[in-house]
Amino acid sequence: MLVTDITELSRTKARLYIDYQPAFALYKSELNKYGIKQGEELSERLYETLVNEVLAKRAVLRAMNLLKSRDYTEQQLTNKLRQNEYPAEAIDNAIAYVKKYGYIEDFRYSKSYISYAGATKSRKQIINELLIKGVSKENIDKAFEECIEENNISDEEELIRKLLQKKHYDSAESTLQEKQKIVAFLYRKGFPLDKIYKVVGQDD
Repeated sequence: MLVTDITELSRTKARLYIDYQPAFALYKSELNKYGIKQGEELSERLYETLVNEVLAKRAVLRAMNLLKSRDYTEQQLTNKLRQNEYPAEAIDNAIAYVKKYGYIEDFRYSKSYISYAGATKSRKQIINELLIKGVSKENIDKAFEECIEENNISDEEELIRKLLQKKHYDSAESTLQEKQKIVAFLYRKGFPLDKIYKVVGQDD
């Protein structure tokens, strides 16, 4: 493996390119420690040491530090570690570690998110947001079932009424155009049309 380039990332860190492809980031002190120089070969043994020992341990510590401040889904944490220039092998190791000890769990994350967002957002909106965060549809559906059983989310019709109150909407005094506008607003929020029409007072 040929170290084809070394580019500075910060005052203390640099990115290695191996065979013209970005590989990972190291501290500049580590470049000196392991004698890594641009234009020279990197042995397979040293590569394995860097990826599976040095960077693997560092990725675990980074993941743990990130999880101290907030919860992450598996995809979110993976993306964060990628942004920090860790190689795929070190990221996989870190994710496996935090999953093994229960520090990340997409089902638990989904339940927490649904319980929090269920007071202000539609089910469709919450599902879309969790899918974007990388949670599987299976975990989302299971989390919704448990939250409903535990009464941790509000009824969608009640959420619609609360949103209408905030907008000072009065069905009796609203014109057809105003009703259509409010229906469009609620639909964009992800509420089903049958419930929107029922609360707004407009026949579909």
